[in-house]
This record gives sequence, C-alpha cells and structure tokens, in this order.
Amino acid sequence: MTDAWWSLPLTVVAYLLARKLAAKINISIINPLLVAMAIVIPILLLTHIPYTRYFAGSTFLNQLLQPAVVALALPLYEQMHQIRARWKTIISVCFIGSITAMVSGTAIALWMGATPEIAATIMPKSVTTPIAMAVSGSLHGIPAISAICVLIAGVLGAVFGHMLLNLFKVHSKSSRGLAIGNASHALGTARAAEIDYQEGAFSSLALVICGIITSLLAPFLFPLLMHWLG
Repeated sequence: MTDAWWSLPLTVVAYLLARKLAAKINISIINPLLVAMAIVIPILLLTHIPYTRYFAGSTFLNQLLQPAVVALALPLYEQMHQIRARWKTIISVCFIGSITAMVSGTAIALWMGATPEIAATIMPKSVTTPIAMAVSGSLHGIPAISAICVLIAGVLGAVFGHMLLNLFKVHSKSSRGLAIGNASHALGTARAAEIDYQEGAFSSLALVICGIITSLLAPFLFPLLMHWLG
C-alpha cells in the first residue's frame, strides 16, 4: 500500500467540503476546485509530502477521469434533437471560437516577447489537456507547460465564465454552454453541468468540436502567425 494512502480520502473530503461551501455561499469565485486546492496544497506543504506521493495515493480518482469525460456524452445525446436543428450555427460558433482562442493567445504571447516555443505552448490552451499536449508537442512547444495553461484557462472559465455571461446578459442555455465549452474545456463543462443540464450538454459538444478544430488547424495557423507577428 502506498505511504500516502490518506491522499484519496483527503481529496474526496476536501472536494465535498468545497462543494458544500460553494452551494452555501453561492459566489462564482468560490469554485469547488479552487477551494479543494486551497485545502489540499497547504496540507501537503505542511507535511512535506511531495506531489508524486500524493498522486500515487489517489491514482484511483485519476483513473476515473476518462470515464467521467465519456459520461458527458449522455446529456449530449439527450439534446441531439436541438443539435441536429442548429448544427450549422454550432459548427460556426466553435470554428470562430477556436480560431479566436488560438490567435489571441499566440498574439498576446508574441507581443509580450515570448519565444516561438512558448507561443506554441500557449496556443492550444483552450482545449482538453491530452489534445493540448499533443498539439503543443507537434508545434515544438512544451507539453508540460501547456497542461498548466489548460488548467489555468479552465479554472478561470469555471470561476468567471458565468459571471461574464450574466454581465453581458447572455441567457440562452445553448449560447452559454457553447461559450463555456469553447473557452474553458472540461473544467468549465463540469461547472456548466452543475448549473444546468442543457447548458452542460452544449458545453460538452463545444469541448469535442473545438478540440477537433484546434488539432486540425493549429499546425497550419501557427506558422502563419509566426510569419505575421514573429
């Protein structure tokens, strides 16, 4: 048995407490993921437990990640009638959103003096981690840092996404779901599904479509951006 056997119950308890706190306070910035991290990280620092030991003890949760992502297909299937009726709009929104995410991240990085390697690392920040790491590697970026960029984008989307949508008076569930899935991938989709079932379905759809579009277009778009902006 791993010497960090307690990391699994610690993670579960921290997340359940975080969800209970988020439901009670009902403020966007009190996101269960952020609160759980704020509980676990200080404990690891105080006990001098390296992350590798903590991760080894909670491997079971990590193994559930792929089935959890697959489970997002259920609400997607239940909204299939709406998707068929609006597939042209959905594809257009995801295409424009994917291009915007790639161009904006890369352009800002180059404008701030980043090297081509760092720009390639940041480019796929708005898709799921496996796709982002694969795209980053194909562009000669740093996949490990891309994973961190994906995490940051997801957390920011999950925390501030609905706040911004409410600010701009976006009330359509399909529009909100597509926006969240486009910008903040799986973490945003999980948050959208917590708030509204239909919103989560459209967010999971955007998650898949944007991942495909990014993986197909990034190898062609990055050299063009480097030529124009590099």
